[in-house]
Amino acid sequence: KTFMDLKNVKYEPKNGIAFVTINRPDKLNALNDETINELIMVFHDIAHDDCVLSAIVTGAGNKAFIAGADVAELAKNDATAAKRTAQKGQLLTILVENLGKPVIAAINGFTLGGGCEFAMACTIRIASENAKLGQPEVNLGIIPGYGGTQRLPRIVGKGRAMEMILTGDAIDAQEAWRIGLVNKVVPQDKLLEEAEKMARKIMSRGPLAVRY
Repeated sequence: KTFMDLKNVKYEPKNGIAFVTINRPDKLNALNDETINELIMVFHDIAHDDCVLSAIVTGAGNKAFIAGADVAELAKNDATAAKRTAQKGQLLTILVENLGKPVIAAINGFTLGGGCEFAMACTIRIASENAKLGQPEVNLGIIPGYGGTQRLPRIVGKGRAMEMILTGDAIDAQEAWRIGLVNKVVPQDKLLEEAEKMARKIMSRGPLAVRY
């Protein structure tokens, strides 16, 4: 597969920043198997491209960053397939978390389940005012599978993480900011601009210090 063949992800390196867009707006940018494969491919490229110093990830449209894993696909999973799905999601989040280059999540709308887990693997999260974040897996009788049980308490503390994971309730952008799940809340039309401003500021700092 080459970058010309990407179906569900848009990848545009520009002036040192890789702009990555999950592009399934009709499915609220849900992560199916193919999308996760494409994201893994894209982030491997970002890791090895010396011209790219940081990445900004967002979702296509104005309703969702990533509304979760693709439930239609999950419903077909038996235990073995479910384990494989979780491991692949973890492969992606670990890759993003350890990229050595800042990855900024520009959170534009619903950021649920695997989408919230992906956002937590990013270095910094900037949310639009209409963002909703949560781990609703418990409503499907499963637990967060892409590292959310570990990353969420590290970011917001065990008590709030337990509440979010056990109730499955989503929170709005202001509450996410209040508990430290996002770094900043901005109007939707300023989201990418703010993300780029943050990326450029980090890129102007000592590159080795940033990397390590």
